[in-house]
Amino acid sequence: MTCSSIRNLLLGVVFLGAFSNVFAKAATGEPVLVGLDAEFSLENSISAQSIETGLKVAMDEINARGGVLGGRPLQLVTKDNGSIPARGIKNIREFAAMPNLVAVFGGRFSPVLLEELPVLKETQTLLLAPWSSADPIVDNGSNPNYVFRLSLRDSLAMPKMLEVAKSRGIHQVGLLLTNTGWGRSNKSQADRYALSHPDPKIVHTAWYNFKDTSLIDKYDSLVRAGSKAIILVANDDEAATLVKEVAALPPEKRIPILSHWGVAGGQFVKQAGPALQAVDFSVIQTFSFYGKSSPALTQFYKFAAPYGIHAPKDIGAPTGVAHAYDLMQILARAVDLAKSTDRSKVRDALEKVKNYPGIVRNYSQPFSAERHEALTTKELFMARFKANGELVPVGYNKD
Repeated sequence: MTCSSIRNLLLGVVFLGAFSNVFAKAATGEPVLVGLDAEFSLENSISAQSIETGLKVAMDEINARGGVLGGRPLQLVTKDNGSIPARGIKNIREFAAMPNLVAVFGGRFSPVLLEELPVLKETQTLLLAPWSSADPIVDNGSNPNYVFRLSLRDSLAMPKMLEVAKSRGIHQVGLLLTNTGWGRSNKSQADRYALSHPDPKIVHTAWYNFKDTSLIDKYDSLVRAGSKAIILVANDDEAATLVKEVAALPPEKRIPILSHWGVAGGQFVKQAGPALQAVDFSVIQTFSFYGKSSPALTQFYKFAAPYGIHAPKDIGAPTGVAHAYDLMQILARAVDLAKSTDRSKVRDALEKVKNYPGIVRNYSQPFSAERHEALTTKELFMARFKANGELVPVGYNKD
């Protein structure tokens, strides 16, 4: 054997030893627990599952490089709230009592998180929001504030949808809103926007209730009021109902629908069926895997492969996956910065994490003492569903 061969063999042994040690740390240390309180049992919903996937991919990557706190692996604990606030409150209390649990990730539904706020404050439980968008979730008046969000918020979403309508030459819009805290949050933001932006004019607001089986009368009331487009705040069930009813109208009576992103958290395309392609329907988003490349994204796909994710088409509810992945990476950095699993110390550390190159964006400082929101207007765009269910940015044509 030559000297060169011996040297290469020794280097290989050293590398494999170091590689094994990284995994040994992750495998043998005391787990650091992370909770997920989400709507797993909700019929037709895939949002909880998408958040879970994003968290697991990030955890696998973090654990592969040695975990946190010098070798402790991250471990996910999930609880189902079924989108019912009372269940969510019970889950938060159970999570809060768990030793070594540093934080809880929330699910899609703003009304659940809004009801959980008093218990979060009481127990000083750290909540990370990768989906829910109602402003008061973060703007909750607590000091210290234990809620951090890497997601869309209504005060960004509503102005963006109104601006898109105007850019399309639409100067009169109607609001079709869910009669919940999420709908009221959006109404508040629309009213605030209208004070300084007379164009487009909001001519009428219609409200519907959860699980309504028809929305066509609400749609008709908006059209009669002069609406040339509808700003829709809905989840997949009600939105699919509306789309099928609008598609059944004569083409000249179908006006564009610009939708908030709750529709992307369920089986909306399947529920709406062929009717979706007969309606001008777009949905606001913060991130798309289509047309993107970066070292962070390459790393993501490497660890996502065991979950059957190799390309954008494999990813259901993509923003849930992407947001959860980035937010978990940021949390891991905060735990190491805090040098502790103490939630108050991790909370403080989250405000100090810097320079994380994520898949959604590069974060020079995702959070600060003054701002617990990681995303901005720069990330917002409208997307459309293809017939096969893929959600792609408006104008994206590459197969």
